[in-house]
Amino acid sequence: MIVRISGEGQFDLPDSESDRLNELEAAVVEAVERADEQAFAASLATLLAYVRESGSVVPDEELEGSDVILPPADTSLAEAAADFTGEGLIPD
Repeated sequence: MIVRISGEGQFDLPDSESDRLNELEAAVVEAVERADEQAFAASLATLLAYVRESGSVVPDEELEGSDVILPPADTSLAEAAADFTGEGLIPD
């Protein structure tokens, strides 16, 4: 699956990693719903680091559609509240 981190680029993440990706994203959603700024910052950083470490960078010259688009690392809790709600960002 192709995961885009906004403002950073795309990563090709093996489909076998989707369950772990969903777990990490659920932690971000939970922190947003609780309006817990510290938990949000930590869980978003963990999610983005996981994508960077587990995926391989898609070269800029390759045009790939993104299956998942994640916000940039500097996203605030207020900004995330508009996106990380309900089912979150990662489609089932």
